[in-house]
Amino acid sequence: MLSDEKAQISAEMILLIGAILVIVIVAGQYIFSISNSVAGNITDVVNTARNSAIGKM
Repeated sequence: MLSDEKAQISAEMILLIGAILVIVIVAGQYIFSISNSVAGNITDVVNTARNSAIGKM
C-alpha cells in the first residue's frame, strides 16, 4: 500500500510539472510577441523621427 501512495504522488508530480511547463511556454510566447510588437513600434517612431530630422536639414 505504501508503494501505491508513492506512485500516486509521483504521477501527480509529473502532471504538475508538465502543466507548469506548458504554462511557462505559453506565457513565454505571449511575452515574446508583446516584446516584438513594442520593438516594432519603437523602430517606427525612431525611423519617423530620423526622417523628420533629416528632412528639416
